[in-house]
Amino acid sequence: MSKISIRFFNDREVRAIWDEANSKWWFSAIDIIRAINKEDDYVKAGNYWRWLKKKLTTDGVQLVSVTHEFKFEAPDGKKRVADALDNECVEILAKHYPNNRANAFLDWFTYSDNTIDGQSKKKAYTFMESNIIADGDIGTVKALQQIHAYIFGGLYDFAGQIRTKTISKGGFTFCLAEYLPHELQKIESMSEDTLDQIVAKYVEMNVAHPFMEGNGRSTRIWLDLILKKRLQRCIDWSKINKKDYLQAMQSSVVDASPIYGLLSSALTDKINDRETFMKGIDYSYYYEQED
Repeated sequence: MSKISIRFFNDREVRAIWDEANSKWWFSAIDIIRAINKEDDYVKAGNYWRWLKKKLTTDGVQLVSVTHEFKFEAPDGKKRVADALDNECVEILAKHYPNNRANAFLDWFTYSDNTIDGQSKKKAYTFMESNIIADGDIGTVKALQQIHAYIFGGLYDFAGQIRTKTISKGGFTFCLAEYLPHELQKIESMSEDTLDQIVAKYVEMNVAHPFMEGNGRSTRIWLDLILKKRLQRCIDWSKINKKDYLQAMQSSVVDASPIYGLLSSALTDKINDRETFMKGIDYSYYYEQED
């Protein structure tokens, strides 16, 4: 399967594989158990899933859509056949989960795809095939605006537009709006010949925060395009812990070495690998989720 998606609930992965023949996603049953139970141990989650399947069958609840056709990566790195559930089956499971523990999960699962993040994430998945960014524009403000307009078009009325208001987050004020056009010109002209220079440019763009919303998700794609063009590399974002990334980006205003260390350790040459790209989108959106 070429399409693999990762959702996050309770800071745990819920992996899914796209079934082209039936046009639907199949979700890892073990991942669902881990997410609902806040369980880190795959063995314990597997044991609970086997017990729960038997209990539901005894209670007359039939999870008819369970399939064993798909392989998910195990903790040891090997891919093994595992139970997977489609949307309908996930909802049935959640509604019959012991002690109503899955209510929050069901709300998340049912509505997450209808949010702005859910809709823009679907757009981001298709970005790789869009070819909207000309090679000569990579690394420019224009390219970043095109990325933002592509993934947030129809969702924000300011999609692709440089902000004209000053914004702040967590007590930090981003570049004042009246200075933003000049600052963006300076950032655009920064060199991109080495990893150090590319990371420095990425950090400065993050500090500038050119859009009212959606900066991080757009800028991480922008960064990967620059890395792909200049170094024939991209970031495997699944290797970068959310907490570590957010802390490194916060401190990058005064010291870029932590974010440089994280990005350099996650570099990969899989620049045309669809799975790497889609995992990157999944993690990018996960970084923006409120804890």
